[in-house]
Amino acid sequence: EKGIFIIWAISSWFRRGPSTPDPNTPAGAPRVPSRNLFTKDTLMDLYVYVSQEEVFSDFNNTDALFWFHRDLVYGDWTTGEDGDGCYQHYKEMDIPEKVQQNGSLYIHVYFTKSGFHPDPKRKGQYRRLATVHATRMMNKFKRRKFQKTKNLLTGETEADPEMIKRAESHGPVEIISHWHPNLTINMVDDHTAWVKGSVPPPLDQHVKFDAVSGDYYPIVYFNDYWNLQKDYYPINETLTKLPLRLTYCPLSLWRWQLYAAQNARSPWNFLPEDTYEQSDEDQDSVKVALLETNPYLLGLTIVVSIVHSIFEFLAFKNDIQFWNSRQSLEGLSVRSIIFGVFQSLVVLLYILDNETNFVVQVSVFIGLLIDLWKITKVMDVRVKNKIAGVFPRLVFTDKSTYVESSTKIYDDMAFKYLSWLLYPLFGCYAVYSLLYVEHKGWYSWVLSMLYGFLLTFGFITMTPQLFINYKMKSVAHLPWRMLTYKALNTFIDDLFAFVIKMPMMYRIGCLRDDVVFFIYLYQRWIYRVDPNRVNEFGTSGVDHSQNNTANAAPASITDKPEGQKKND
Repeated sequence: EKGIFIIWAISSWFRRGPSTPDPNTPAGAPRVPSRNLFTKDTLMDLYVYVSQEEVFSDFNNTDALFWFHRDLVYGDWTTGEDGDGCYQHYKEMDIPEKVQQNGSLYIHVYFTKSGFHPDPKRKGQYRRLATVHATRMMNKFKRRKFQKTKNLLTGETEADPEMIKRAESHGPVEIISHWHPNLTINMVDDHTAWVKGSVPPPLDQHVKFDAVSGDYYPIVYFNDYWNLQKDYYPINETLTKLPLRLTYCPLSLWRWQLYAAQNARSPWNFLPEDTYEQSDEDQDSVKVALLETNPYLLGLTIVVSIVHSIFEFLAFKNDIQFWNSRQSLEGLSVRSIIFGVFQSLVVLLYILDNETNFVVQVSVFIGLLIDLWKITKVMDVRVKNKIAGVFPRLVFTDKSTYVESSTKIYDDMAFKYLSWLLYPLFGCYAVYSLLYVEHKGWYSWVLSMLYGFLLTFGFITMTPQLFINYKMKSVAHLPWRMLTYKALNTFIDDLFAFVIKMPMMYRIGCLRDDVVFFIYLYQRWIYRVDPNRVNEFGTSGVDHSQNNTANAAPASITDKPEGQKKND
């Protein structure tokens, strides 16, 4: 409960919006507060029916009646099996043939005042204002994607033959009905004087008003918030029974607001349906953290996440400022910048090929654009004659401040030594990936091979800058603010990597970045500040002193000392 409150407190800032106006209420008409049709401590009977029909009417079918409970007390928190006002009912149901073939199954819940019946055909036993009804589809349709992978040399695969057969008959994406055996029916203990047309979203989707009396019905809420996606299983011909455990519990207003806000989806959301499924999977990890993590550690994690976002923004801002105002490339590895563009491009193509989360795709794409922009800062880019008279031809040449400096010599030397290590490792990794890893095709093999290699040995590309620093005996040319923010983010990533379950390769990646940054810090410590050191704007302290002397020279000619003026 503490965990979901923390999540709600943050997400509520992003979900505020105007309440849904009631089309039946004329503009300017007085809005009268309403009351709950069920008063406190009202005796109720609970009827639960399970049917394949979305609109239920077969009340005489005893097989459809899943649960009947008499004399529940509305708003009572002391009765029940555990003294908390909750009751449970478990039963295994036979699966209709249509449901086995991706059909739907609905639950119909009726609360009636004691002595009444939900069937409208029963004269004298049915009363509209004494009956509350809610319906929901029990099964959940989920996409199951099958990626046909194989060993590109032998053509063999370790995939399940049954899965391959289904993929051939249904295609790479199959819509399958899934089942979860638990569901909670909440009756919200609320007597707020709601005004029709003024209920804030997303609560307005659940508060139903009677058209005649103007009062509202008690709120029945199907609560499946803690049903994790990993606990759903497919419904198919092999299943003969569907287990279902229903729990009835009263629910306070503020807790209902938490759940309703978390389950609501914005009507303005433009993301595709696949993104919703990814979002559900992401929420699973959050829910597991809420269930298994200490509340204090959870709060610390949220604070650290906010700090991480701030540092990431500051690193981005200072990186742009550094390259935008850069006048000289003295001491900077241009080849590392070019290699960074290649690395960002490979990552983007890889996540597109693997259909990664849309938000991650956008983030990587923006990073690629920034790296491409850096190319224009470290090289002269010109458009020359078009190829075949249609496509423009871009010509890249090194800037004069780079060609005429010793930095280019050191940069070439560093990548020469680097290639002795990089190319053999690259060849070995390519052979390993081809022999032992399955791929969708040759294109996917190239991308996954390049991505895996960069993830494993990408830190080697940071070493040319270390080599240039060593040869120049200086680190003043580096964007230290940006590096500091990125390093702090790396340390935060270390915290997440060892607190949250993550692949070992990712943890090693975080650790290797720390090692490189500590080498940068060591170089900063041994290469002390001196006036001749080139700063981040391509100038040194000597340059500043010479400029100041030059500016002061004309004044010494035109302005004579006071003693000479008197002699004149």
